[in-house]
Amino acid sequence: MTVIDSTNNQVIVVGAGNWGKNLIRNFYGLGALFGVAEAHPALRTAIATTYPDIATYADFKEALESDVSALVLATPAPTHYELAMAALAAKKDVFVEKPMTLRTNEARSLAEYADQQGRILMVGHLLLYQPAIAWMRDYLASGKAGRVLHVATQRLKLGKVRTEENVWWSFAPHDVSVVLDLLGNPKLQQVQAHGNAILQPGIEDYVQVDLRFQSGQSAQIDCSWYWPLTQRSTVVIAQEQMLVYDEVLQTVTIHHKHIDQDLKHHDQGSELVEVAASEPLRIECQHFLDCLKTREKPRSDGWNGVAVVEILEEAQKFLHG
Repeated sequence: MTVIDSTNNQVIVVGAGNWGKNLIRNFYGLGALFGVAEAHPALRTAIATTYPDIATYADFKEALESDVSALVLATPAPTHYELAMAALAAKKDVFVEKPMTLRTNEARSLAEYADQQGRILMVGHLLLYQPAIAWMRDYLASGKAGRVLHVATQRLKLGKVRTEENVWWSFAPHDVSVVLDLLGNPKLQQVQAHGNAILQPGIEDYVQVDLRFQSGQSAQIDCSWYWPLTQRSTVVIAQEQMLVYDEVLQTVTIHHKHIDQDLKHHDQGSELVEVAASEPLRIECQHFLDCLKTREKPRSDGWNGVAVVEILEEAQKFLHG
């Protein structure tokens, strides 16, 4: 371990892999990175070279025993439950990457324990901090579009194929979190799912999921990593208007269109919305730091993580019978 004396930094990032590096960069840029825990020697050396003024730890236990009060977990998903529970038990605040856990009962245990211990538990549902999604959430909350009826998302591209998880667990946590957010976090009623395992038996490359909620609202989520085009979009159907967020072009369009109770079509055109561009990961990291100071509940708190994992798990059960 490299010992660094610092009183200003606030977090230790656990895991310096592909996504962990991004969290490390952002927390460092915010002046809040005390150290990094990474078991792989080459990764640990690279971090120490790039950030010589922070502490480095060879394992999670060293980070757990430190005086730093918050840990950021960027480790493989199967480790999330055990590491997050250990951190909460050590009276640490915790940021855990998505998916929060692989089982709903584990996610619920973490959320309940964090509440009992009075700790901050935040899940890395990055798209909730995307300015365009935040704008849509606020706009829908204003009531100008009328009641939200349906949300449809697409996350399709020719991407990295996993061998340990299907595209649903890899891509869909982002979109499930957005669906719940834009619908106002309704309670789940029913899940139906369809998938195709084209490349590897039992590991779906394309998944389509239909969701119905106790509120009467609905959603559809399409995801694939074996697709010729890059298509990432969120469509909101409301009583008076429709919204379309094109994540590739980074545009939000309001369509002044709807069908009334008499099934008559109304179309008053559309307008492009100007949304300020900013890095959602930086916003997400800053939000965690703000919650550490204010002790306010994060937008993507542990219970938000529970709701997302529940849908992920229920769809997986439907896919595999």
